[in-house]
Amino acid sequence: MNDTAGIEVGTADILQIMRMIPHRYPMLMVDRVVDMIPDQSAVGIKNVTINEPHFVGHFPARPIMPGVMIVEAMAQTAAVLCAYSERDLQGSGKLVYFLAIENARFRKPVVPGDSMRIHVTKTHRRANVWKFDGKCTVDDKVVAEANFSAMVVDE
Repeated sequence: MNDTAGIEVGTADILQIMRMIPHRYPMLMVDRVVDMIPDQSAVGIKNVTINEPHFVGHFPARPIMPGVMIVEAMAQTAAVLCAYSERDLQGSGKLVYFLAIENARFRKPVVPGDSMRIHVTKTHRRANVWKFDGKCTVDDKVVAEANFSAMVVDE
């Protein structure tokens, strides 16, 4: 962990992510998390490849990552941030459930070969409910954004 001006900044590789959240292939949508500031924000990275199963049918002649998978990548990045922020969640038998999504916007298609950066920022927290702003970028251009909330529950 780095310490920048008194702020703890962390990262998580794929093995650490798999310890923090229960998702596995083909539903694991985050390859790495960087620039994690506990209880504040994180940036996930999703390297999009043609080998992902949704590209078989969405769309065979022009593969485009489904919007729901992009939103799922935001939610998973937020779940990693929750687990990182609340270290007692890691391996605790607790899950982070997606509760709601609002204001989802898809600006540009995400295609195989893209490296998507998933920016999530906590906007509010009350007890076990967290609210986030999410934004995904490819080559520094916004491809999607949404506001969403999640709840930490017993498994």
